[in-house]
Amino acid sequence: MGNPVLLLGGRSEIGLEVAERLVRAGARTVVLAARRAGELTTETARLESVGASVETVEFDADDLASHGPLLARVVERHGALDAVVAFGILGDQARAEHDVEHALAVVHTDFVAQVSVLSHLANLLRPLRSGRIVVFSSIAGARVRRANYVYGSAKAGLDGFASGLADALHGSGVRLLLARPGFVVGRMTRGMSPAPLSSTPAQVADAVVAGLAAGREVVWVPGTLRALAAAMTVTPRALWRRAPR
Repeated sequence: MGNPVLLLGGRSEIGLEVAERLVRAGARTVVLAARRAGELTTETARLESVGASVETVEFDADDLASHGPLLARVVERHGALDAVVAFGILGDQARAEHDVEHALAVVHTDFVAQVSVLSHLANLLRPLRSGRIVVFSSIAGARVRRANYVYGSAKAGLDGFASGLADALHGSGVRLLLARPGFVVGRMTRGMSPAPLSSTPAQVADAVVAGLAAGREVVWVPGTLRALAAAMTVTPRALWRRAPR
């Protein structure tokens, strides 16, 4: 686990937990990519405290044109990477149902921008025949619910794209791990009542790093969500449309 780590979403709670664990497992360099990269002092200090050499780069997930050049520079400098794609927004479902621009913003960040960075990463790492990519889907995308269908549809699209990309990368030397957590109690969900089978950023990171070490392609967090997702697919629609978030 000694590859340099690229964290796209340098303030992500889950992403930082993953990066810290990868450093403890042998990684020596972490590249934090986020808006206002010069302000990532707390995140940098945290990773330096466990032995990482930390670099920061300016990254705007919604600026699609910047993705290719940025990622090419990082790969040229560091070679094969463990890329953790951990940016995203939850959005406001009630607002999105009436504000089309807000709905488009959620889908743009949580799906379109992810497709962009994943495609660039795959194209850059294939010639190196090495590297790993971590993608965060969600139980929200397993079957989209009326209560959060904007965010859920973006995650459903991302899940399908990442699953297909993982198959396309098979045999290339590049591996993709798709993480499917449930409700994560953290900064992004502050003020919301935790759903059943919730987890913390640390628990998600533990599962992701264990999955990377084991060479897995998919991890559910917690693992019991796999059975729940199967049950969700056969729930009658009349009941499903009344399901909470």
